Amino acid sequence: MHSLHSRLLLAASLVLAGFIGVTGLALEKAFRVSAEASMQERLQSYIYALLAAADEDEQGRMTLPRKLPEPRFSKPDSGLYAMIAGDDGLPLWQSGSYAGRTVNLIEKQSPGERAFRRLAQSETALYVISFGVAWADYADKEAFYTFAVAEGTAAFEEQIDSYRASLWGWLGGMAIVLLLVQGIILRWGLRPLRKVEADLQRIDQGEVDHLDGRYPRELTGLTSSLNQLIEHSKLVQTRYRNSLADLAHSLKTPLAVMQSTCEGEADEHTEAQEVVREQVERMDEIIEHQLQRAAVSGRATLTRSVPIFPLLERLVRSLDKVYREKAIKVSLDVAEDATFYGDEADLTEVLGNLLENAYKYGKGQVNVAVHCEPKTGAGHVVDIQVVDDGPGIDPAMIDAVLQRGKRMDETVPGHGIGLSIVQEIVAVYGGKLEIERSELGGALMRVRFDS
Repeated sequence: MHSLHSRLLLAASLVLAGFIGVTGLALEKAFRVSAEASMQERLQSYIYALLAAADEDEQGRMTLPRKLPEPRFSKPDSGLYAMIAGDDGLPLWQSGSYAGRTVNLIEKQSPGERAFRRLAQSETALYVISFGVAWADYADKEAFYTFAVAEGTAAFEEQIDSYRASLWGWLGGMAIVLLLVQGIILRWGLRPLRKVEADLQRIDQGEVDHLDGRYPRELTGLTSSLNQLIEHSKLVQTRYRNSLADLAHSLKTPLAVMQSTCEGEADEHTEAQEVVREQVERMDEIIEHQLQRAAVSGRATLTRSVPIFPLLERLVRSLDKVYREKAIKVSLDVAEDATFYGDEADLTEVLGNLLENAYKYGKGQVNVAVHCEPKTGAGHVVDIQVVDDGPGIDPAMIDAVLQRGKRMDETVPGHGIGLSIVQEIVAVYGGKLEIERSELGGALMRVRFDS
């Protein structure tokens, strides 16, 4: 569960499901208890009705009439049954509805006491109430009876089932509605976070350089800190580059003085002069190389997207002037949406070195192709190919030419650090530099940036 929205929705759904489940069970149990209490009171009222219908014989002993006040007592298998037992617990009377049954409903009770229970038997399940009665005859002699009235559970269970179906139907409908409302509320509540994410993606793609939206109070501290981090990163980068530029400027002047001094010394120091001159040139190359490395800013969320085609046009115009005598024909095949997410100086350094090598070693034709390939999720891959018709690069020499200071052709001017700089810049951006044989017979330089 990598989504905050999914986590909150799942947690809230589980809590809601648990709450509704417990509520449903509690309501169902409460309804059953209430229904059983109502059943108990109704059965007790039947006992009072039997007592009210009771009569006396010549000695004052209790008798019951043939016709009872509740017609169901007289109808066989009506579901309502009655039985009276004496003090010894043996049945003395039973209602006509109980005819043919053998189960004893009596649970002996003392006068004024009652017991309510559920009785399961082979024929059917019954709710039974037993009530103790003391009856005095004309001689003031008390006789003890136990009245028992029972009713089948079929109607009771049907009532419970109907209530259960209605209860869970309503609770299920409420749960669905609450889940939908809950999802909408969560989506609305988390919208500021999605806005922050979208704004960060815009920064990552170079469309803007800071967070400038309106955010809730809870996110203001976060967005302010991010903006401060972005500004601080810009200042550090600028300060670092300026410091390196100042260092280069400071070192180049003493080196130039040393070189000119060395060249102007007497002939007896020729060997020492040559050693110093070589070391001065070496130091100059190291400074140039380290400055180029420091200029690589790498991909960051602080830069805007750089259109590739205008940059290529400027480089081609400049190189056409430098290599005017070679009359190089350049073909540009650049996709309209070809953009580079990074520092423009880095892209200029990469394209400039690749094009300069193509101009330098090519005979008359240079082809440049730039295409963008979408990748899974966000972003795209920028594929840059620079092809020339020169002598090409022997596969066995590829590793060597990528090393700093290594050159394939010593007759061509240069320091031999261009391709190593390109490789370092491409590596900073997580890309890849490939060198192959082109269809024109020369070198094919291919760079892939994962934007």
